[in-house]
Amino acid sequence: MALIRILVFPFAVLYNIVTTLRNVLYNRGLKPSVEFDIPVINVGNLAVGGTGKTPMIEHLVRLLQNKYTIATLSRGYGRKTKGFRIATDQDNADTLGDEPLQFYRKFKGKIVVAVGEDRAFAIPNILQERDEVSVVLLDDAFQHRRVKPSLNILLSDYNRPFYTDYLLPAGRLRESRTNAARADVVVITKCPPEISIDERMEIEQAVRSYTTRPVFFTTIHYGDTIAFGAPAQPLNNRVVLITGIANATPFRKFIETTSTIVHHFNLADHHEYTHEDFRRFRDIVKSDPSVSFITTEKDMVKLADRKFADETRSLPLFYIPIEVKFLKNGQDFDAMILNAVPE
Repeated sequence: MALIRILVFPFAVLYNIVTTLRNVLYNRGLKPSVEFDIPVINVGNLAVGGTGKTPMIEHLVRLLQNKYTIATLSRGYGRKTKGFRIATDQDNADTLGDEPLQFYRKFKGKIVVAVGEDRAFAIPNILQERDEVSVVLLDDAFQHRRVKPSLNILLSDYNRPFYTDYLLPAGRLRESRTNAARADVVVITKCPPEISIDERMEIEQAVRSYTTRPVFFTTIHYGDTIAFGAPAQPLNNRVVLITGIANATPFRKFIETTSTIVHHFNLADHHEYTHEDFRRFRDIVKSDPSVSFITTEKDMVKLADRKFADETRSLPLFYIPIEVKFLKNGQDFDAMILNAVPE
């Protein structure tokens, strides 16, 4: 790995020049950023891959939904459509992307879910079509500087913190570590629940080399297993794991605490499921009828698509929802959000 990093280092230097120049133009106002009259809260990261943006967006929705009309706005990664779109019952992962579809299904009727590559264009369209919207939550827009958010939340994975990472392609960073200074708050996600006070202080000190903003720590809280496949099928403790996420290791470790994993379909992030995938699932059941299939909520919204209805009904499929759990001072984080969203 170290050798590869050395070999691609010149490309990382070039990438740094390009991204730094772009940020300088925005910082000096030579490239314009748009501000809006309503609160716009961004949840983003410096690195590619999963840092827990989706459960954080859902945490914000639960915090705000009783007092405000919320719209979530995502790029809609992996969708086959282009441009601005507001979710309806006719949409699926092909038209929205998996994460916006998850928002729509989980909070149906309670929030507006929209997708659009150009957030500065999409937000006015949301407000024009849904004038009741009073707060917009941006999903993964830390690098989308055409919009200036009211509050910028930077997430960083405990297992791959930004302050030890490198720029693409030598590492996973989309821009230099120094740009953490644009954040209004930093959240270290996916921490082990038993993380010590000393380790938290060490991490916070490392973060403070790049920003003086508040630092919070969260872990993943796994909910109860929910069936969405064959009716009346019990959940067995011998399971087949299906994951199409950026980092399946924490999810796998959790499943291993209660079950025996006999096979793991460890697929690429945002994997597009096909009938061939279901054929492979059926082959496992034929050879071992006692297994159950467990997947993530993000994968479930694609596996449960109506085009797979017949195949889904024949398999013992289950998913596990997740939530953000703050390890300390969660009420302070929530207060910060509420202060950014005036009455």
